[in-house]
Amino acid sequence: MKRTKELVILMADDDSDDCMFVRDALRGKPVNLQFVENGLELLDYLLCRGSYKGGYPRPDLILLDLNMPKMGGKEALAIIKADPHLRSVPVVILTTSHEECEVHRCYELGANTYIVKPLTFQRLVETLHQVHLYWTGIAERPAHPIPPSCVEG
Repeated sequence: MKRTKELVILMADDDSDDCMFVRDALRGKPVNLQFVENGLELLDYLLCRGSYKGGYPRPDLILLDLNMPKMGGKEALAIIKADPHLRSVPVVILTTSHEECEVHRCYELGANTYIVKPLTFQRLVETLHQVHLYWTGIAERPAHPIPPSCVEG
């Protein structure tokens, strides 16, 4: 079942320029883009705690940088994918590192995709267009909340 509603994307990145570039690259797409600055904030958002206690829209997709203060992306990814309530949220690593060991480790931890941040804005636009197209027009995403018929008793 393809959804036509906007895609809720939660981006975890401490670089305000990168966040602005992603916002500009996705301009005109049906997205609700939310931002957090580190892994701890990401978990607070996802678990509705701290300053996110009131609840925010559950993301359909997480864009996750690896190198952030307080808690890095790999540590946050491991926690997300270990949590039965969060593990179904797709996580796309969007980082500057193209080291083979980093790529391998992120997939081991459960990343759905690993993308090295493009060097030009035009390439970022093209890349995010493909990401958006994939997650809205090709991939099936789980419904939230989980339909009662899918819950094992």
